[in-house]
Amino acid sequence: MTAQLARISSEPLDAAVVDAAVAGPEHGAVVVFTGVVRNHDGGQAVSLLEYQAHPDAEKFLKTCCDDVAASSGLPVAAIHRVGSLSIGDLALVAAVAAPHRAEAFAACAELVERIKHEVPIWKRQHFADGVSEWVGI
Repeated sequence: MTAQLARISSEPLDAAVVDAAVAGPEHGAVVVFTGVVRNHDGGQAVSLLEYQAHPDAEKFLKTCCDDVAASSGLPVAAIHRVGSLSIGDLALVAAVAAPHRAEAFAACAELVERIKHEVPIWKRQHFADGVSEWVGI
């Protein structure tokens, strides 16, 4: 099985699009993870995040999605946002559907961890005091 959807986007994300990519009448569970830009990190107030992706990031994202789909036998989808994101914006939406919730939760957790560690997307945090820093470089 391959991913239903794997995309990098500079446009605002819609969780319903990712949900719809995996949903089907045979599935009693659809787990949708939304990674949301929060207003703090490490005790500092965050004002916005900036995501930048390697030109091949979408290929890496597709590989992560395809691998999880193949190993679980479940439909998988994910979209990661790039560009400047405000507090409350969606940075990542990932979804997995399954006949039962336990396997959907497990596969979605695996998918999100793989995306976080394997897809070359870099995050720059801008703090309320005007300072910024790159995370995970």
